[in-house]
Amino acid sequence: MSPAENALRGCRTIALAATLLWSAGAVAQQEVSGAKDFPLIKRYEGSRLIGYESRPFDTAKLIVGKLTLGDNGQPAPDSVRQLEGRHTRLLYLAPQGRSSLEVFRNYENELLAKGFTVLFKCSGEEQCESVGAELYRVLYPPTNALQNNDLSKVALNVPAEPHYLSATLARAEGPVAVSLYVAVDRSTAFPETKDRVAVLLDVVEDKPMEAKMVTVDAAKMAKDIAATGRVALYGLYFDTDKADLKPESAPSLAEIGKLLKAEPGLKVYIVGHTDNVGIFDYNVSLSQRRAKSVVDQLVQKYGIAPDRLRPAGAGMIAPVASNDDEAGRAKNRRVEIVKQ
Repeated sequence: MSPAENALRGCRTIALAATLLWSAGAVAQQEVSGAKDFPLIKRYEGSRLIGYESRPFDTAKLIVGKLTLGDNGQPAPDSVRQLEGRHTRLLYLAPQGRSSLEVFRNYENELLAKGFTVLFKCSGEEQCESVGAELYRVLYPPTNALQNNDLSKVALNVPAEPHYLSATLARAEGPVAVSLYVAVDRSTAFPETKDRVAVLLDVVEDKPMEAKMVTVDAAKMAKDIAATGRVALYGLYFDTDKADLKPESAPSLAEIGKLLKAEPGLKVYIVGHTDNVGIFDYNVSLSQRRAKSVVDQLVQKYGIAPDRLRPAGAGMIAPVASNDDEAGRAKNRRVEIVKQ
C-alpha cells in the first residue's frame, strides 16, 4: 500500500471514530423520546433519562433479601419476588463526579419522604450479592436491557459500587412497589457512561390486567376435549406467586363443574402452566399448587369425585406462544383440562 493510500486509510479511521463518538455523545445529551419521570419519584438533579419503557401490564423483579444461589444454580426464590401490574422502567445517567452512594441516598430520602416502606436495602457486593447471583444478572441482564439506544443497552454491563433498595407504598388508588438499583458503570463501550453512575428504577403499580380472554362454557370445553383431548382455560385467576384462586375465577369454575356433571364418566388431569419468568423448579411447583387449588374447589364446591381429577404442574415447559412479550406470556399462564 502506498504512503498516500495509508494516509487516506488513516483519515477514514479517524473520521469513523469521530463519527461514533459524536453519535454516542448525541445520544447521551438527549432524553428518550416520549419518556417522562414517574410522577411520584423525582430524578437526581442533572440526570439524563437514557432508557424508558412503560407497559400496562407486565412482570418485574423485586429483591427482598441478599441474593444467593439455589440448588439449581439460579438465584433462590426467597430473595426475589415476582410482581405483576403496570410496569414503568427508567434508566438514568447521573452527572459526572457523583458517587453511587450520594445518588442512592438522595433517592432513598426521596422515597422515605413520600411514605414508602423499605423492604430490603444493601450496599456493596458483600451485602447484596453472591458469586453467580449478582444484582445486574437478575435486574438488568443484556437479554432484558432497554433497547432505546446504545447507551441503554450497555450502561450497567460492568457495574461497580452497587446499592439496592426495594420499597412499597400503600395508596388509595392501589399499592405501588419500587426497585432501585444504583451502580457505577465501568464499561468502556462509551466514554459518556464510563465511571458515571447509572440509576435503574422499576415501578410496579398494582393494576389489574384487562380480562380479554373469553370464558369457555361447558359445551365448548366438551367439544374441544372430544376433538383434541384438551382445552386451555384463561378464566382462572391467581395473585402473583400465589396458588389461591381469586373470586373472579368463579364463572370458569362453574363451567368446569357443569361439564364434569354432564359427563360423569369423564376423568381429567388439571394441568397448571406458567410463563418463563422465574426459576424452573419454582414455576413447576407453583403450577402444581395452582392445579391442586382448582381440583380442591371442584371437589369442595361442585361435588366432583376426587378420583376423577388429578392435578399436575407443567411450569414453563409447554408454551403456546412466545414469552418475549406480555401478550405471549399471558397466553402461557393458563390451566388446561386434559382427558385421562
